[in-house]
Amino acid sequence: MNNKESLMLIDGMALLFRAFYATSVTGQYMINAKGMPTNAVHGFLKHMLTAVSEFSPSHLAVCWDMGSKTFRNELLDSYKANRGEAPVELIPQFDLAKEVVSAFDIPNIGLAGYEADDCIGTIARQVGGSMPVSIVTGDRDILQLLEDEVTVILLKKGYGNYLVHTPASFYDECGLIPRQMIDLKALMGDPSDNYPGVRGIGEKTALKLLKEHGHIEGILENLEKLSKSHKSKIEQDLEMLHLSRKLAEINCSVPIECDLEGAAFAPDREKVETMLADTGLRGIARMIPYKPEVVFNS
Repeated sequence: MNNKESLMLIDGMALLFRAFYATSVTGQYMINAKGMPTNAVHGFLKHMLTAVSEFSPSHLAVCWDMGSKTFRNELLDSYKANRGEAPVELIPQFDLAKEVVSAFDIPNIGLAGYEADDCIGTIARQVGGSMPVSIVTGDRDILQLLEDEVTVILLKKGYGNYLVHTPASFYDECGLIPRQMIDLKALMGDPSDNYPGVRGIGEKTALKLLKEHGHIEGILENLEKLSKSHKSKIEQDLEMLHLSRKLAEINCSVPIECDLEGAAFAPDREKVETMLADTGLRGIARMIPYKPEVVFNS
């Protein structure tokens, strides 16, 4: 066990969607006695509690998207417009997931107009100086937040399989420091978030330019040294390059905060088991960690 205090931030939507699609593909919605699907919440809890067991954080919080529109949609109307509506079986599970998290006495954190990533980034910056922070997600965009006291735990296929990134491991993987990931996405765009970056510049070229010139400012100061093709593409899409950078950067100044005292992870087992039983979430109770200072009478 890890006795050092640390905060684990869970990317709620990333885990919930991942869990939903892992089982819905075969039609396993796990309908409970109330007629509500629970497959996403069940998988979300398994991911969360497996990570808790593996990394032993002393504090825990879950961050959520709060609605589909954020400040990024004001910058670009088409931001994430390529994403369809959530499946009907998933919609009721958004609120259920938050209710179950509350039953564990874990804070649910989110703010309308911002994405979960922005809340995670803000809290990581606020807390990173006082205790180590780990971020559990399946979304590589969050790697831009890596610092000496901030690690990112990327989920891999299945449960309990992780790729743990530090600034050093990120550099070993792609030759960039974490903040350069913002400029990388500004150059190459992000099809999943539906912004183009500089048309005609892909990951390979973007990495090359950043390794040679450091950042977008360095590239623009040295346009005359670029190949004619690269220079032309950047000049033609200069406005979109700067806009894509704003879209790619996680906002670490969201007006929220995480009450660390309230985030101390010490679930009331009876309260949680009652919630799980009422909801029909089978097999999760055995994953609830026991408080070592409490003796349960048989």
